[in-house]
Amino acid sequence: MEQLTIKAPFSVKGKGLHSGKEITAVFNPAPVNHGYKFKRIDLEDQPVIDALAENVVDTTRGTVIGKKDVKISTIEHALAALYASGIDNCLIELDGPEMPILDGSSIIYLEEIDKVGLESQNADKDFFVIKEKLSLKDEATGSMITIYPEDSFSVEVMVEYNSPILPNQFAMLDDIAEFRQEVASARTFVFVREIEQLAEAGLIKGGDLDNAIVIYDEPVAPEKIKHLCDIMGVPEIEVNQLGYINPKPLKWDNEPARHKLMDVIGDFALIGKPIKGRVVAMKPGHTINNQFTRMIRKTVRHTEIQSPSYNPNVEPVIDINGIRKLLPHRYPFLMIDKIIEIDRKHCIAVKNVTVNEPFFPGHFPQEPVMPGVLQVEAMAQAAGVLVLNYLEEPERYSTYFLKIDNVKFRQKVVPGNTLLMNVSLTTDIRRGCAMVKGYAFVGEKIVCEAEFMAQIIKNK
Repeated sequence: MEQLTIKAPFSVKGKGLHSGKEITAVFNPAPVNHGYKFKRIDLEDQPVIDALAENVVDTTRGTVIGKKDVKISTIEHALAALYASGIDNCLIELDGPEMPILDGSSIIYLEEIDKVGLESQNADKDFFVIKEKLSLKDEATGSMITIYPEDSFSVEVMVEYNSPILPNQFAMLDDIAEFRQEVASARTFVFVREIEQLAEAGLIKGGDLDNAIVIYDEPVAPEKIKHLCDIMGVPEIEVNQLGYINPKPLKWDNEPARHKLMDVIGDFALIGKPIKGRVVAMKPGHTINNQFTRMIRKTVRHTEIQSPSYNPNVEPVIDINGIRKLLPHRYPFLMIDKIIEIDRKHCIAVKNVTVNEPFFPGHFPQEPVMPGVLQVEAMAQAAGVLVLNYLEEPERYSTYFLKIDNVKFRQKVVPGNTLLMNVSLTTDIRRGCAMVKGYAFVGEKIVCEAEFMAQIIKNK
């Protein structure tokens, strides 16, 4: 899957939820591996802040990123829309301190993305694959987030409030492609009993009944209601019974839970890579969301490249007989056993290292170690399969090394190891030459890496 950006810029305009200021946000296409970035064009030096979990500086009533004295608030709804659309790279320019709240959901962002369309980019998506269960619990609040291995991205959310109007609710999104229909229109929400405290803290200056669900779950004196309406700058309303006091009805009975699910997706976008995993969040909030994504970011930052996922029970894409049709190598120099994944840009090959390899008696008799040069050869053979597999008559061609650069050996490969080679083209094939980056893994660890150029030559 290739990285995506938007085809053309688009803008949205509206008031900020907390500042109350009229703000314009311009979404711009961005180059490969750019990620999500926010730019404050209203400030003199126009600072840019990466939308990453470690840059979050506040989670009181939304996700706020910052750098030095510069902050950008309420970014989660926009990020959820970008993430759910599959967009990898986007620069968002703002003329104020927060994103416009719009209608309190993500749907307007999605509608604008649809208008300009998406553009594929010449780089593969860099998924971060969850390979083992990870969990984080806040003992004080009872909030907990767990993520499980899965081939795609999905989210389950359970919310719990001590409220007769908003009881326990559950929301689930099994397929991110259903975000628009199932989640995007869910609005943010607030309890009447919270409004005065938030207003006194200098927040929700832009809040009204059009951009937030307001929940009235405790009787409040009429004069107090009038005071709250004055605080929010909205016409006075008469409330006769507990419930939701918005003029527009709920879109779903569990709209608050769906909005919390949206927030989880927006906050998980701050990991910086699309995720393959299933998120289960109990009583989520921006604080625990950020704590959890920071935990994952530590692994992301220290992982150059993840090892391929390998299930020996799955049939290979190309077995040893198919490899022999593509490569001229034979015993004792055929260094790969099967191909488990291949497309036009990358290939993953498997080499089962046994004590019966012919090189072990001499390398070394008392301590058998697979020679590093043969690990590089195994990666080169995987690259040969990659480039020859799509030729019409591959048996009429061979690949030859032209150069090898930046070779590193990090760990011994010994009998009993399963060597996984991940090789990728770094440029398009030009004039019969292929530039390749290769990694070899044992388990989760890189044991060898190299860059090499190979030439594809027609056999005589």
